[in-house]
This record gives sequence, C-alpha cells and structure tokens, in this order.
Amino acid sequence: MAITKQDALDYHAQGRPGKLRIAATKPMATQRDLSLAYSPGVAHPVLEIAEDPNLAYDFTAKGNLVAVISNGSAILGLGDRGPLASKPVMEGKAVLFKRFADIDVFDIEVNSHDQDEIVKFGQLIAPT
Repeated sequence: MAITKQDALDYHAQGRPGKLRIAATKPMATQRDLSLAYSPGVAHPVLEIAEDPNLAYDFTAKGNLVAVISNGSAILGLGDRGPLASKPVMEGKAVLFKRFADIDVFDIEVNSHDQDEIVKFGQLIAPT
C-alpha cells in the first residue's frame, strides 16, 4: 500500500490535530457528578488509597494506563529528531495500545539525552 507524504500529513492534520484525546469514563452532566468527580467527593477515594495503595486500581485509571516515553533519539529509522518530533510516533504507539489491547496511554516526550535522567523521570512518574 503506497502512502504519500501528503496522505500522511493530511491524516495527521484532519479534524482535531493529533491521534489522541482524553474522555471521561464517569458521568459529567450535573453539578453532583462534578462534585463526585472532584471536590468534595474525591476526598473519600483519596483517603481510602492513602490507607491501602492497591485501591488506586479500583478507584482510578491506574490499572489500565501506561506511559510511552521518548526523547526522540531513535525515531523509526529517522534517527535523533528530538522529543517534539517524536510526538507523532508516540501518539501512533498509543493508538496501537488502545486499538489492540484497550490500554490507555499518555505519550510523554522528554527533553534529555541523559539515560539516567530519563530513567529517573520514569521512576518519578510511576505513581501515575
């Protein structure tokens, strides 16, 4: 299947740019819904998770969420193009996770070439 440069650019730019969006999984129609989602309702799951961290898997998206992290140093045969240029690739990986495993993904592009710094960054965001 032949894909032209223009085909690819049009695909990525059509409609809302990018390939991802965040959508609510709970009702958000009423003030009550919003109060349950945020304040004051959010306090109860916060306190439960503080007591038992494993409850984060019951009350949050943590169990179905991964980060795809890149500094853009090895983009699909294109080499080091930097973190921002890697974003379409990371979004593409996220789409594959969603389509084939129904896993939600945050694509995160990191502005560093220091491997230890990137690993540390991943460790620091692990609670997400």
